[in-house]
Amino acid sequence: MTDRRGAGTSCGQQMPTNNILWQALAVLFLFVAASLMTFPHAAQAQNFTINSFDVEGNRRIETGTIIARTGIEPGQTVTAGQLNDAYQRLLDSGVFETVELTPRGSTLVITVQEYPTINQISIEGNARVKDDVLLDVIESQPRRVFTPQVAESDADMIAEVYSAQGRVAATVIPRIIRRSDNRVDLVFEVAEGTTIEVERVSFVGNRAFSDRRLRRVLETKQATFLRTFFRNDTFIGDRIEFDKQVIRDFYLSRGYVDFRVNSANVEFTRERDAFFLVMNVTEGQKFSFGKITTVSEIPGVDPAPYQDALKIKPGVTYTPSLVENSITRQERLGLKQGVDFLRVEPRVTRNDRDLTLDIEFVLTKGPRIFVERIDIEGNTTTLDRVIRRQFDTVEGDPFNPREIRQAAERINALGFFAVAEVEPREGSSPSQVILDVDVEEQPTGSLSLGGSYSVTDGFGIAVGLNESNFLGRGQNLGVSISTAQDSEQYTLSFTEPYLLGRKLRFDIGLGLSATNSGFASYDTSSLFFAPQLTYAIGELSALRLRYRWDRSEMTQQDNEVNGAVIASEIAQGKRTSSSLGLSYIYDSRLGGLDPNTGFLFEIGVDAAGLGGDNKYFKTTARGIAQTRVWNEEVVLRATMELGALHWRGNDFSRTVDRFVLGPNTFRGFEPAGIGPRDLSNGQDDAIGGNYYWVARFETDFPLGLPEELGLRGGLFYDVGNLYNIDNVNTAGSTIVGANGSIRHVIGISVLWETPFGPLQFNFSQPLKKESFDKEQNFDFTIQARF
Repeated sequence: MTDRRGAGTSCGQQMPTNNILWQALAVLFLFVAASLMTFPHAAQAQNFTINSFDVEGNRRIETGTIIARTGIEPGQTVTAGQLNDAYQRLLDSGVFETVELTPRGSTLVITVQEYPTINQISIEGNARVKDDVLLDVIESQPRRVFTPQVAESDADMIAEVYSAQGRVAATVIPRIIRRSDNRVDLVFEVAEGTTIEVERVSFVGNRAFSDRRLRRVLETKQATFLRTFFRNDTFIGDRIEFDKQVIRDFYLSRGYVDFRVNSANVEFTRERDAFFLVMNVTEGQKFSFGKITTVSEIPGVDPAPYQDALKIKPGVTYTPSLVENSITRQERLGLKQGVDFLRVEPRVTRNDRDLTLDIEFVLTKGPRIFVERIDIEGNTTTLDRVIRRQFDTVEGDPFNPREIRQAAERINALGFFAVAEVEPREGSSPSQVILDVDVEEQPTGSLSLGGSYSVTDGFGIAVGLNESNFLGRGQNLGVSISTAQDSEQYTLSFTEPYLLGRKLRFDIGLGLSATNSGFASYDTSSLFFAPQLTYAIGELSALRLRYRWDRSEMTQQDNEVNGAVIASEIAQGKRTSSSLGLSYIYDSRLGGLDPNTGFLFEIGVDAAGLGGDNKYFKTTARGIAQTRVWNEEVVLRATMELGALHWRGNDFSRTVDRFVLGPNTFRGFEPAGIGPRDLSNGQDDAIGGNYYWVARFETDFPLGLPEELGLRGGLFYDVGNLYNIDNVNTAGSTIVGANGSIRHVIGISVLWETPFGPLQFNFSQPLKKESFDKEQNFDFTIQARF
């Protein structure tokens, strides 16, 4: 009993605990049931049979289109997951702002709110960039559906336009103004911010060239003290990649074949108002050309003439352009010899011990592929023939990839196109290729305004109108007006670079000029007509045939008394010259073997007497040699000029027919400050001379000042003579200096590259001169175009 009572008593004590447990289980059950009804994922196990649809809220979009977009067919049984997929498909269509799917029995109720239609688009806050420029880059358009994603993308595109102009801090916020009939006005609010300039451009790892020299190569410039007025130092991110390629080309052209740009880091200054650009480079060693040989792998082709065609010499600094030019020269020789499909492969052997590169040019046969045709697209103004003549290849010729690349470069160099791409593709058969030329034209007309000042001519302005692709024919038409304090000139010029479809340049000029100089006792006026033909006879040389007709007159200035010589020349009145001339020109300054050294040599003779009043032979010659030394920091330049006039007529020559030297030719003296002079009638008239020669030696160098100042120094030494007055009417005159004497002048220069244009100060001192010479110890010139 005792045991039973104990057991019974024990059961009686547990009864309240069991009731609490059951109550807790009941609450838990209710909570779980409520959760299953509340959370969508709990409904995934439920299926819905959809027999019909009810679409609400749509105005522009057809009901059938919306139903079809769900992907659900009438009578289909779908799960909650499939309903969610249908919901997502409707949202992804990009035309609905909100979507709701509600099953009601066998009917699926689709409630949508369509995105509004754009009524108009406006841009506010933009002062630096015009509306039409910004509207061209956005995708949103009036009468199209507004979507926030597209508007945000458009805001980014507008910000990129500002970033390209150096305003990387510009912000653009799209906002909408709701109108009736579910329309909105889209407004882009622009905060332009300020331009971010490049405070400093520096290099790490450069030893052969200073930072100052390398900065001159880059398109990105560092800030100058004129930053308030000019923004050529604005940071533009797209320039960095271009600058990396430019600096690489600079080093490669100077023999640094292992050069590489390790990094180009752009960092904000501490004040976050400017950038630092730091280029980390590895220069490597400088290589020169070693042995240059040519071998032939084509039976019957002798490599000797191809070797003779090369201009590369051992010991010359290595540059890829010389190799490319040599390959082109040999392949053209192959065409002349009738060797089709000739390919020249350069095989390079590196000699690290003596830092040379041996080049073996291998003559091989390329694949037998012909040019089927050349297709040109994108040119709406430029005629096809202007583009086609840049190709040395025509339809039916053997295909040469190198010539095609060079043709593409020539098309780009025309300056007519913003984009010009030449791509080959397979033609009607594997042995045929079609060359696709895709171009995008750009404006080719320009208006230029310029200003100048010099001690000689005073202030002047220049206005020019130029069209470099006249009527889409690749011709150049220009009109220029140049006026200074003591002179003015009006010129019309025309150039046809391919006369009669050949590489024959034709230029013609027509102009009117007049002078009223304070350095002479007479005024002049001239009307001229000057056509000329230029024909390239070599890679660096050309012949120029020209004709010139001019009618000139010397007139007396008001209240001026003239010497006997000038008075007699004024009395001759208007005189006409008709001359034919020929010049030879050799210029290696751009295309020569050495990028730091260049030569220009020009000699010409003009014969007058083909009609007109004047008869003479006039010979002129000019030579210029220039090189850079001391890591290309210092420029050395030597110039030699000379001229000779042989008068053949029975009458007398005039001062305007003879040579008269000015500060641009001989520094240290006024215009016509040296040479024979007439002192009769109490005057001091310069009358020029029949012969002259001048040699100028000059150098310019850095001054050690901050690079951004743009200041360089210079030294010069000029020496020359102007003499001989044969065939001059000297009756009643008092002539001095007819036999001439050599003058010597030394001086210093300060050169300033300003945003306005190049400015130069010359301070000179004659070492040897005549008592009647007119000195000019200071000369100042500036030229600007804007």
